Amino acid sequence: MTDYTQYLPEHEIQKIGKHALHVEIHRGNQGSGAAQVSTCPPLLLIHGAYTGSWMWSKYIPHFVEHGWTCYAMNLRSHYKSRVMDMTQITVDHYIEDIREVLSLIAEPPVLIGFSMGGILSQKIAETAELAGLIVIDTSISKEVHDALPYPVTDQIKPGMIMPAPLREETETMDENVEDIAFQRLYLQMESAKAFRIFSVLCGAEGISIDGSLITCPSLVIKAVASEDEDQRGWLTAKQLEANYAGLWDTTHTGLLVGQRYKEAVDIILDWLDSIHLE
Repeated sequence: MTDYTQYLPEHEIQKIGKHALHVEIHRGNQGSGAAQVSTCPPLLLIHGAYTGSWMWSKYIPHFVEHGWTCYAMNLRSHYKSRVMDMTQITVDHYIEDIREVLSLIAEPPVLIGFSMGGILSQKIAETAELAGLIVIDTSISKEVHDALPYPVTDQIKPGMIMPAPLREETETMDENVEDIAFQRLYLQMESAKAFRIFSVLCGAEGISIDGSLITCPSLVIKAVASEDEDQRGWLTAKQLEANYAGLWDTTHTGLLVGQRYKEAVDIILDWLDSIHLE
């Protein structure tokens, strides 16, 4: 099995705040072909449920190579952050964590959130000064769910915690054996209290987002396997007045660690260059 964290560039580690949030700082290259580091805003990467900064292991080397400094944070009790009672952690706690890390970054970053991290990033963007916002297969907002709800039969009922996904399959349409084995190595339990707030698949109304408050340039990337999912991606982009890229025949986790991950990376880099050069 390939552990992609072992191939990350050299980086700094900080432990932030009373919850010892584990933050990896990957400095952007300054060599030929890289963006002008002195003027590039940093990227703050927000992982999804069950995961941590390790989920960005395929993305970070490309960002660094192109001159973008990455802050890959871990929410409380995730990956190498201090272990806490997961039955007591809420969405509000996660938002506090992101704000705490934001307060220590010298300039407004581009916030990049995946899945649960995507909806948390949208909520942060309502009030924070940001250079940009990118959400990758984000958990949908209340407004998007109201417009195109998931079928009731798809809902699940959370218990005290959400146990780590087993990933019993060996392959998906865009993930091979190595990709899934890598996730099995690190996937962990998640807060059921958080799921009950953000996840419409757990019967939640979803987190309400006021798109009129989000004024930074924005990009929505969506894993698409059906017309409904593509439409939810478009609705999210409309709510954020964002650019949209729907990648057909990709999976939720495959967008970050699957065999076609580079397609999403290239879309992000092109978009970053476009807003950086404006």
